Formats: sequence, structure tokens, C-alpha cells
Amino acid sequence: MVKFIQAEEVLPLRSLMLRNGKPLTECVFEGDTAYDTFHLGYISDGEIRSVATFMRNDFFAGEGEGYQLRGMATHPDEGGKGYGTALINFAIEYLRAYKTDYLWCNARSSAADFYKKIGFISQSPEFDIPGIGFHYEMKLNLNKNN
Repeated sequence: MVKFIQAEEVLPLRSLMLRNGKPLTECVFEGDTAYDTFHLGYISDGEIRSVATFMRNDFFAGEGEGYQLRGMATHPDEGGKGYGTALINFAIEYLRAYKTDYLWCNARSSAADFYKKIGFISQSPEFDIPGIGFHYEMKLNLNKNN
């Protein structure tokens, strides 16, 4: 089940899956506690199995209101169960209800196909985020008029 969760609840999976086990204090993103940021968790058997953070960020000039997906992580024992897709689909419906124009992310190259299956389109050549790895800018239009 998808639920809204607190910023500190995303940190253990961020550390484990995205930051090579760094201390939780080093896994906090600027904007995690902003009023227009929200965090989602997929809960199964009372445990958070997958997390994602959504931050207001109008990255594409002139294309309206945007939100950035950051820190998407699923526990390694829980991959392939649809938890990540459920989080994004929940966020898509939520953001559409607020007339958000697009959702975008810096997708790890290894996850690009996952995002493409949901409908994201690559907006950049592959690039390296030092210490993190190779990524693509990807975007999903939420406004049916786009």
C-alpha cells in the first residue's frame, strides 16, 4: 500500500540503495522538508519496502509547473514486485489533481527502461553525476494538452 511518509523515513533506503551505506545524515537532500515536497513509501507487512521523494522544481523553462522525482529506492529483496511503479502511479494521479504539468527525474542509466515503461521520455544524452553514476534526464508530461 502506498502512503505519504515523513522525510526521515526515506533515509534508510536512500542510504542502502543510493548512497553505498553512507550515514543517514549524508542522505538528506536539500528541499526534503520544503512545504511543497512530499515523500511516498510502499508499505508491506508493516515495513517500508520502497520510497520516493517528489520536489517542486520547474526544470524545463516555459513548460509550466514541474515536480522532480528524487531518491527512488526499493529494498534489494523486494525488487520486481511493482512497488516502485505503484509509488510513481500514485504520485502521477496526485500531481495531476493539482494541475502539475510534468514530472521529471535524473534516472540512473540502469533504471531508464523502468521509467520508459511508465511513459517517461529521455530528454538528454547520458551524463555522469560524480560519485553517484551515469544518468539520463527523463520527463513525463502530466497535462494531457502537452
